[in-house]
Amino acid sequence: MHTGLGLLRLDPDDFWRLSPREFAAMTGAFAPAVPLLARAGFEALMRRFPDEEKKR
Repeated sequence: MHTGLGLLRLDPDDFWRLSPREFAAMTGAFAPAVPLLARAGFEALMRRFPDEEKKR
């Protein structure tokens, strides 16, 4: 209810008329999954954005 009425700001009548499939689609349940970061990608990010500056 919080998502439908609060976040999506649906009218209560519209909210209660939604099918579970329609509500799931509105909340992103059918969006494609984002692939996880592989180890190689993580290491590339670490090289590009190191935590500490290199000493000269």
